[in-house]
Amino acid sequence: MTDVPAPMYWEQRARRFAGTGAGLAAVCSYGMPGFYNRSIDLCQRLALAPWLDVAVGTTVLDIGCGVGRWSRQLARRGAIVTGIDLAPTMVAEARRRAEIERLSPLCEFHVADITTLDLNRRFSLILGITVLQHLLAPGQLDAAVQRLATHLAPGGRLVLLEAAPEQRVVRCDTAVFQARDVASYRTAFAAAGLDVEHVTGVDPAPFKTWLLPYYRHLPKPLAVASLGLATALSLPIDVTLGRRYRTRSWHKVFVLSRREH
Repeated sequence: MTDVPAPMYWEQRARRFAGTGAGLAAVCSYGMPGFYNRSIDLCQRLALAPWLDVAVGTTVLDIGCGVGRWSRQLARRGAIVTGIDLAPTMVAEARRRAEIERLSPLCEFHVADITTLDLNRRFSLILGITVLQHLLAPGQLDAAVQRLATHLAPGGRLVLLEAAPEQRVVRCDTAVFQARDVASYRTAFAAAGLDVEHVTGVDPAPFKTWLLPYYRHLPKPLAVASLGLATALSLPIDVTLGRRYRTRSWHKVFVLSRREH
C-alpha cells in the first residue's frame, strides 16, 4: 500500500526496475520474483497474439508503454508506434531499448497522462495493458476511456487487457490497483461510444489470486515457495485454456471499436 501520487509511484518503480533485464518488474507485478513476472508476460503474450498481427504502416498508440515491450514488438512488424507513459524514466528506457534494436525510426515515446491525452491524431490500433486498473480517483476511468475513443480512427481497434473478474473482488486491491468487474468496464466503454467486439480470457487458474492477499505477510522463503507452487499449478491451465475460459479468468482482453454515427 502507498499514498504516493501515481506519477511519483510509477517513476519510483521505473528508477528501480526499468533498466533491469526485460524490465518486467517495472511493468508487471511490483517487487515479485522474476519467475512470476515472466509467467505474467507469457500469458499476456498468448492472450494478445491474435490482435497484434498488424500490417506494415499501421499507426499504433501504446498507452502506459512502460519500457516499450509492446511498442517494440509492433515496430518489429512494421507498425508506426507512439508510446506514452506517466513516468519519464519509463519513457527514457523505452527510447533506449528501441534505439538498441534500431527501431527508433518507427517508435516515438512521450510523457503523458491518458486522462487528459490530446495528441490531435487518430490511430488504427490503440493498445493498453493493465493501465486502467490503476486509475482509481473518481472520474478517471471514464475520462481515460473517453480520451482513448477520441484518438481511435474510424475502423480502428482498441485492445485493452485489464484485471476484470466477473464479479467485484476486493481481496487483491491496493492503493494503486483495483480489480473492477466486467460490467464496470462495459459501462465506461458504452458511455464513450465504444462497442465491445470480443472479450477473451487470460488467466483462469485461481491459485495466484488466492495466495496474493497473504503473500507479503508470510516469511519470505515461505512466500516465494508458495508463489512458486501457485505459479507452477497455474501455468498449464492458463497457457492451454486461458483464452477459452473467459468467465473464470481474472484478467480479460477487451477488443473495442468506435461507434460511428
